[in-house]
Amino acid sequence: MLFWDLISGVYDLFERLYNKKVFDGTGVRVAKEIDVNDDVLECACGTGAISVHLAPKCRRLTATDFSTGMLRQTEKNCQKFNNVRLRHADITHLKVHDESFDKVVAGNVIHLLDDPCKAIDEMLRVCKKGGRVVIPTYINMGKKDSELLIKLFSVAGAHFTKQFDMESYKRFFKDNGYDAEFDLVDGRMPCAIAILTK
Repeated sequence: MLFWDLISGVYDLFERLYNKKVFDGTGVRVAKEIDVNDDVLECACGTGAISVHLAPKCRRLTATDFSTGMLRQTEKNCQKFNNVRLRHADITHLKVHDESFDKVVAGNVIHLLDDPCKAIDEMLRVCKKGGRVVIPTYINMGKKDSELLIKLFSVAGAHFTKQFDMESYKRFFKDNGYDAEFDLVDGRMPCAIAILTK
């Protein structure tokens, strides 16, 4: 069983106790990128913390995750919306036709991937021309409690391949040839949001 399956039932509670302002604020900020007629793909939806902000703003939301435990939580959190479809999916190998979605969102996942560029390329592939790929990611601003939290998650079984601060997050996209705009949801553990227009 995946680490994310094991913690799926307590993830929202932990996030709200530790980082509520950013946890809730990230979904609000990402939803500003969504229009009423958009067909949206959300990769690595987790418990649906961002999904609950996207669903009321778009025509249709396809929320995907690799963890079945997380998908079960998304189903609970999004049960009041009739425009949400849930799918088990691998962000690095999306079984979707090219240019299928107006917007593609992937929150707090690229720092966990062995090949984050493969995931970004997949998201760009399935995004329509003129659409946007929105990638919020927690960043470590050198705060001791943030560093301790990352260590605890790593010991528990989360696989962090990268850690970013705001500058290294911007540099990651630039160095890999992606033209992105950035925003920040500030708080105890901030979330940097990269926005790529296709």
